[in-house]
Amino acid sequence: MGITVIGAGLAGCEAAWQALQRNIPVTLVEMKPWRMSPAHHSPGFAELVCSNSLRSDRLENAVGLMKEEMRRLNSLIMKAADASRVPAGGALAVDRESFSAYITDALRSHPLCTVVEQEMTQIPEDGITVVATGPLTSDALCEAISKLPGVSTLSFYDAAAPIVTADSLNMDRVFRASRYGRGDDYLNCPMTEEEYNRFIDALLDAETAPVHGFEETRVFEGCMPIESMARRGRMVPAFGPMKPVGLTDPRTGREPFACLQLRQDDAANTLYNLVGFQTRLKFPEQKRVFGLIPGLENAEFARYGVMHRNTFLQSPGFLSPVYEALNRPGLFFAGQMTGVEGYVESASSGLVAGLNAARRVLGEEPLVFPEETALGAMGAYVARSNRNFQPMNITFGLMPPIQARVRDKKKRYQMVSERALQALDQWISDSRG
Repeated sequence: MGITVIGAGLAGCEAAWQALQRNIPVTLVEMKPWRMSPAHHSPGFAELVCSNSLRSDRLENAVGLMKEEMRRLNSLIMKAADASRVPAGGALAVDRESFSAYITDALRSHPLCTVVEQEMTQIPEDGITVVATGPLTSDALCEAISKLPGVSTLSFYDAAAPIVTADSLNMDRVFRASRYGRGDDYLNCPMTEEEYNRFIDALLDAETAPVHGFEETRVFEGCMPIESMARRGRMVPAFGPMKPVGLTDPRTGREPFACLQLRQDDAANTLYNLVGFQTRLKFPEQKRVFGLIPGLENAEFARYGVMHRNTFLQSPGFLSPVYEALNRPGLFFAGQMTGVEGYVESASSGLVAGLNAARRVLGEEPLVFPEETALGAMGAYVARSNRNFQPMNITFGLMPPIQARVRDKKKRYQMVSERALQALDQWISDSRG
């Protein structure tokens, strides 16, 4: 007896891998390349449709802690990320093509993994199943999920930032540096106050692409389009993705008024992502408006920014802390559709679901991770009663506070991470009997 995993995104691939590591046969069902969603372009597994960054890799950051927990549990996603890393300061960014290829090869070549390329329109009635079809789940499968007892669904709108070619940048205006002197992994486009105001004026007047059913209030805060930020106030971008803090323009020796950062997007150093510039501007408008930013005057766009609807479950009351349906043992969900937000969080839910789906096959009860760990805290958030449930990144605020009073925030977070890793190591030891 094996398990069926529906969807070969980050969560589905991680779920499949965890089961395979426990010698459980896996049938991995993926509709690509037979059918592509609006956000997908590659036939490979675990396609990164938005940024190429998996965010901070430091233990004093909650997502950095989550990555380390996943590494200790032999995560395929983390193996691929570490193998395809590109420079990004204190963050873990990857060459998206190498990242996807690593994961695709690991699963397609595994002797216990059978890949089926087809669209699933129904959830299997029997057996152990992990549904990890992502926030762009097809309408037919969404309808099937909506008929499950206790299910209600919600949605918000997600946006991706543009990517430009490195050789099209004006390096006379761009300088290389990370904030606060932490290396030189980013390219920076500094702006004077006059240049910033000219850009904001153009941004506010630019024509946006229509999105069916779009509502400004339903945009997820973590992926707010740059034009939506500007509508909230002219200086909002300058205090957000365009903040100049920690950067010094070598041409002037001073901190610029505002600054756009570009992050390397591939291992060959030929593509750069506009950090924090998710957008739904029409493609010609993106070229015109973003071309007003110093350094991007003649930028060539390898990919324009896009926006799409994301769907997620009202998970509290429907899922347990291991992402299993309360009313149907053996049916697991994973990824952004559960209400976790972010690449790492999505993969982590796949890890927890896949591990426990394997336990169900073996006739064992699921194992809940301690809430002191990032993995456990994320699962608890998804399962805990919440009247205004919204997609959530992992934060230390989801984890029980430490008892000691420590004023230094960095030291306090380090202590939380140390406690988490100790709890995880003990959990691993106990789970192995």
